[in-house]
Amino acid sequence: MEPIITKHSGNWTSGHIGPFRFEVKHYEEPSVFGIDEGRISKLWLGWKDSYGTVAAFDRGWDKLPAFEEAQNAVDTLCTLWN
Repeated sequence: MEPIITKHSGNWTSGHIGPFRFEVKHYEEPSVFGIDEGRISKLWLGWKDSYGTVAAFDRGWDKLPAFEEAQNAVDTLCTLWN
């Protein structure tokens, strides 16, 4: 599953990955506030064709990925920015 980046502005990147849309806020350096103390401080993952949230992280998990395909998408995004 490869992400398609549709917008990049400063620390924010958004796009599509598989059946999902994503928005990620990432920094140059890792942080204790990031996913696994990495560079991603905010992440939102939702369905392409609706407003349903699949996973959300804002300095902590607000909504964990609840199924394998969502977890795979999060893992792929984390490999890019962590």
